[in-house]
Amino acid sequence: MRRPYGPTPPRDASIPRLNLREVWGYLWPYLWDFKGRVVLAITALLAAKGATLAMPWALKHIIDGVDRSLQPELVLPIAFLLIYGFLRFGGVFFGELRDAIFSRVTERAMRRIGLRVFEHLHRLELNFHLSRQTGGISRDIERGTSAISFLMRFLMFNIVPTLFEIVMVAAIFTLAFSVWYALIILVAVIIYIGFTVVTTEWRTRFVREANQADSSTNTRAVDSLLNYETVKYFNNETFEAQTYDTFLEQWEKAKLKNRLSLLALNSGQALIIAAAITGMMIMATQSVIDKTMTLGDLAMVNAYMIQLFIPLNFLGFVYREMRRALTDLENMLGLLQREPDIEDAPDARELTVQRGEVRFNQVSFGYHTDRPILKGLDFQVQAGQRVAIVGASGAGKSTIARLLYRFYDIDDGRITIDGQDIREVT
Repeated sequence: MRRPYGPTPPRDASIPRLNLREVWGYLWPYLWDFKGRVVLAITALLAAKGATLAMPWALKHIIDGVDRSLQPELVLPIAFLLIYGFLRFGGVFFGELRDAIFSRVTERAMRRIGLRVFEHLHRLELNFHLSRQTGGISRDIERGTSAISFLMRFLMFNIVPTLFEIVMVAAIFTLAFSVWYALIILVAVIIYIGFTVVTTEWRTRFVREANQADSSTNTRAVDSLLNYETVKYFNNETFEAQTYDTFLEQWEKAKLKNRLSLLALNSGQALIIAAAITGMMIMATQSVIDKTMTLGDLAMVNAYMIQLFIPLNFLGFVYREMRRALTDLENMLGLLQREPDIEDAPDARELTVQRGEVRFNQVSFGYHTDRPILKGLDFQVQAGQRVAIVGASGAGKSTIARLLYRFYDIDDGRITIDGQDIREVT
């Protein structure tokens, strides 16, 4: 029974770090397969953003329309009320339509990538599966496929549209009011993004620790339960529970670090947003007092700021989650990048079995170079013959069967079936 005792093992150094450019290159073929749906989803996205940007403008005209200081004879601004209602509905409707159209793309990508990993794992050699923990691998695949769905959605429909919205709101403020409003927005956005990037990079290591602890804990549980019978033979339930609790303790500590670092990130982001909104509202309120702006203008400034910083705050969440998604993807794509140790020769042909004669010709093999198992093994099994292989535990009985199926490559000699070397057939 494999026993991953002790502290959480360090991250596998052979797994490459990922960046957004590499992930985009990996995901692009899956997007291109559904280019029609992608175009429709982007069209729905633009319609939703257009409706969202126009809502504060309609709200301004509604408020100015019922402001007695501007309109002594009040008339219900029914046209702008209807426009405002249509825009609010359109913003939600087109957003939902976008998600519905694009969901087929993400779900098909998750299916295809999940199948690709599954097939690749079956192509890897037996030694890989004997030396790896099934529970940990299953968690890596589960988190990796979820990360792909997240990245495909938010790379396309959150980051770029939010930056576009920031530029548009800054332009509206510059044209309608003053360039100072645009400067406050741009400075706040730059500080916000810089703070988010630096802090998120700092806390990414805590996310990795939590992921590693989660995989190790799940591995330990699966490993112990798969070997239930052995645990019972040795009356080892208490020891297994204590060991499992040790892994849970490591997971708990890693999650606590993750939460505290998230607290620091969220608090800093909230402070930047609050300072920017407060500064702009002070300027707008003073302008209303000075009669250079109307109450509708004040409401429009407030609506745009709230409308802008909600997705910007969400952008901070998206960036944090993207970093976590990249971390989740690393292990799964690391599995895909691992080349099998046992592969068919370039000119390998299909095995042709006519009689079924098996021959081990001076075969030598060892799982490790310093511990040979078989030395010059030579025997032949004629077609239709039955041969029993007996011996003490560890003598190599199971190894002979594994070598016949080419789960491992021999160190020396030949294994043939009807005279065909198994290393020369598929």
